[in-house]
Amino acid sequence: MKDIPIIYENDEILVINKPAGLAVQGGQGVRNPMDQLLAQQLGAKVYPVHRLDKETSGLLVVARTTAAAGLWTRLIASGQVKKEYQALCFGLVQGLKAESALGKTGRLTQQVWVAGEGKSAETFYRVARIFSLEPCLLWESGLPREEGMQTALPPKAPISLLELTLGTGRTHQIRIHLSQAGCPILADDKHGNFKVNKMIRKTLGIKTLQLAATRLTLPLEGRPATFQIPLPPHMASALEALSQGLVE
Repeated sequence: MKDIPIIYENDEILVINKPAGLAVQGGQGVRNPMDQLLAQQLGAKVYPVHRLDKETSGLLVVARTTAAAGLWTRLIASGQVKKEYQALCFGLVQGLKAESALGKTGRLTQQVWVAGEGKSAETFYRVARIFSLEPCLLWESGLPREEGMQTALPPKAPISLLELTLGTGRTHQIRIHLSQAGCPILADDKHGNFKVNKMIRKTLGIKTLQLAATRLTLPLEGRPATFQIPLPPHMASALEALSQGLVE
């Protein structure tokens, strides 16, 4: 595997760009987790201070020592670290209409369940782009319409690109909130829309979760420092593929 990209480093922490498909830490059935691979890459043990889902790519803070891990865990818990994401979703947040949703902001506050217990959660969103799915994509590729497999997707179904900021950091929070809000993330096989994911996979080859942590603001040397990365290749490719069959 290629080296994990390091965006920033100092004596306490590293900010890395975690690839999709790489678990942050080991566990039952997990091979070659990020912390193990990064330790091999650096020649020293590292300590993740927050999490990204295995299929979520993007910016992640990793500590060099246990003391630094404790400090940065507290900074994150106190809200001094701002984590921002982008997600490509099927549909729009409930209550929004395609003709007026662009640029709209809002807050999602439904509880999420963690280890069998309901936890308060808060996610802020902004609608960055809206697309409309053309009717031709409602049919299995390579077959005539009369023989193809029709899906439940309506013509001109909206696809939205959302910018998201976490108010809390619950497990799978963004994925659960967007599913509850009626706009599940594309290729989310756990919390998303199975029929939509199957058709998008067949027609456009979108197979990887369309969620990435693309912006991170940390308190460094007494002031906020912001790190930003472009969309990962699998999301950039998805947007390119969608642009061939979608109309803004």
